[in-house]
Amino acid sequence: MKSGRYLPPALKRKMLDAQGSTTNEAGQRASWEVLKKKINGPVNKVNTSNIKDVIVELFSANLIRGRGLYCRSLMRAQSLSTSFTPVYAALTSVINTKLPIVGELLVTRLVVQFRRAFNRDDKDLCISSVMFLAHLTNQRIAHEVLAFQVVSLLLETPTDDSVEVAVAFMREVGAFLAEIAPRVLNAVFDTFRSILHEADIDKRVQYMIEVLFQIRRDGFKDSPPIRPGLDLVEEDEQIVHEVALDDDDLDALDELNVFKLDDAYEENERKYASISREILGGDSDSEKGEAGGEPGSESGSASESDSGSESDVDSDAEESSARGPDTAGQKPGVQKIHDLTETEKVNLRRTIYLTIMSSLSFDEAAHKLLKIEIRPGEEQELCNMVIESCSQERTYKAFFGLIGERLCKLNRTWGHGFELAFASCYESIHRYETNHLRNIAHLFAHLLITGALHLSVLQAVVLTEESTTSSSRIFLKILLQDMAEELGMKALNDRLKSTEYRVAEAVKGMFPSNDAQAMRFAINYYTSIGLGAITEEMREQLKELPLLKAGDDSDSDSGRLALTPLSMA
Repeated sequence: MKSGRYLPPALKRKMLDAQGSTTNEAGQRASWEVLKKKINGPVNKVNTSNIKDVIVELFSANLIRGRGLYCRSLMRAQSLSTSFTPVYAALTSVINTKLPIVGELLVTRLVVQFRRAFNRDDKDLCISSVMFLAHLTNQRIAHEVLAFQVVSLLLETPTDDSVEVAVAFMREVGAFLAEIAPRVLNAVFDTFRSILHEADIDKRVQYMIEVLFQIRRDGFKDSPPIRPGLDLVEEDEQIVHEVALDDDDLDALDELNVFKLDDAYEENERKYASISREILGGDSDSEKGEAGGEPGSESGSASESDSGSESDVDSDAEESSARGPDTAGQKPGVQKIHDLTETEKVNLRRTIYLTIMSSLSFDEAAHKLLKIEIRPGEEQELCNMVIESCSQERTYKAFFGLIGERLCKLNRTWGHGFELAFASCYESIHRYETNHLRNIAHLFAHLLITGALHLSVLQAVVLTEESTTSSSRIFLKILLQDMAEELGMKALNDRLKSTEYRVAEAVKGMFPSNDAQAMRFAINYYTSIGLGAITEEMREQLKELPLLKAGDDSDSDSGRLALTPLSMA
């Protein structure tokens, strides 16, 4: 059946019946055209009053196969009528709870579209894109970190257009961010204030910034996060997609917009019909004939579409269940597929990082981290990501030390995780840049000072010339100097020289007692970093060591370290 030629409905049905089934290309292509109408029609007519009916209509179409069509239709309608953006976001919020792959694809395409428009200086497309992202953030489909990334990019190098887009964005999402992250929002408005007073921008844009400040003073009362009648999803059912603006591997899946022959078409349609019945419950019974009708009929082909990159609907259901809570699209009894590519581990690390960076206080961060669903055996990833996040900062922030302290004191599991992380970090400390290892040393010093970690972790340290590197010596120097500064030299010495068996065994490597060469090296090291007071006992032991044999003594004179006087400390 050729496109571009009008056919009366009766003649079209007759031709489809003649084609027999949707196993051939002609039948599937006809079904694809019907699917377009089943998606475009409801999207174009949706409004606040009929949104619930439109949702039922859309779920009766195969949204897994047609998710590319849905996103394209929605983005096109929103760009032409931005006043309906809250309605389109609310519509997607409901679909996202049942089919998260649809919500994630929409967020991804909007991010790609915004980046392309920003690089091309297309202000109108930028504004429509950020408005849609703002309302998806309000509906908890996109993560708030994405919102801060967008406004940071726009204000990084302020121009008249970029500031105008940023103002339009903050007007839509400001109320939501004021509830979720008020401190970060204050920093954004401080940037606006500096631009207002210092940047060379047009008077019109300056006036827009002043109006934005007035809107903020009024509490965003004219721009609530969710408009009346559009709060359709319970908070515990929301699925947030953590798509980052700087992701290099974002794929808009444009191939889902065009027809592609599906060899398993009938099977996939039956599976989606089952998913649709589970989602709609009793409402889908009246449409059961539609989903299972004759493949040649127009109504029976309403849910037929291109399979794109998903030749098996089960794989999409598995993908969506891995990204969020179990959805209605997951068929009972489907075998769990274990991903050996560590994609889930990467997603977990990203979730932990975004959770930490989006928190305003260490209490909030610890509370959110404990709510993350971590599978047995992956607990160590949380401890590693706290340390990794800390190391990436330009300077050490006590925020990370307080998170580690809280986790260690709440549950012994996390304490054991940080103990393993200490040994692992010290063993591979030579791989870190100097700034990174400084931050890590400050973090572990905080944990040791507060008692969150036991001093037995120091058993990983062996202080000899052969077993240390410049990196490990810098790490140990910062660690001990922090402890001495916080505890005092006497308290530090008492802790390290404790008679407790675990401590005494752990610090043997730090205070060698049976090798004169190692003892001299350790004494000189501690004295050079200002901790000579903790070497008094070693100095006495060194004097009491039996005299070396004359031959051995003469052979080793050239390599023996000179002892640094204690007064140099």
